[in-house]
Amino acid sequence: MGPTRKKAAILFSVFLLMPIFAATRRQGNQPATSLATPINYRNAQYDFCVSLPEDWEGYSVIVGEWKGNLYNQWHGHDGYRAGPQITIRHPQWTSRNPHQDIPIMVFTHAQWRLVQKEQLIVTAAPVGPGELARNSKYVFSIPPRFNSGDLTGWKEVSELMSTRFFHAPCKR
Repeated sequence: MGPTRKKAAILFSVFLLMPIFAATRRQGNQPATSLATPINYRNAQYDFCVSLPEDWEGYSVIVGEWKGNLYNQWHGHDGYRAGPQITIRHPQWTSRNPHQDIPIMVFTHAQWRLVQKEQLIVTAAPVGPGELARNSKYVFSIPPRFNSGDLTGWKEVSELMSTRFFHAPCKR
């Protein structure tokens, strides 16, 4: 990772974590998002689980696809790769009042190694996606800038990221 990407990664991390630290301070070291009685989403196909706040009862799941460009040092652009993206949508989301989604990119370990080497580019951001967790078959990540649109609930989702909301493999 070059110096420019490292600086961008640090700035991105600070931008992402600032609301989390503010919420923790405001609530006396307790995240503002309550997981007292979590709503659990389990994805059996990829073996991961997500614990959501109570107000996410009735969430929906959208199965989509991430796409990326493959590059190599000798030939430049060397084709495309794609993989699943599982998006968890807030139950109050409407086209007139969209709420912040939770997009989860699913990579094979081989694809993730390419992302880490910056040979598979899956985002226009100056940094790659952030790893949430992994299991024996897959690496799960969150896209950079996923919450930069100021949608309703973006702070709640950012705070959720500071908890242990994601498990892979699922806890038995």
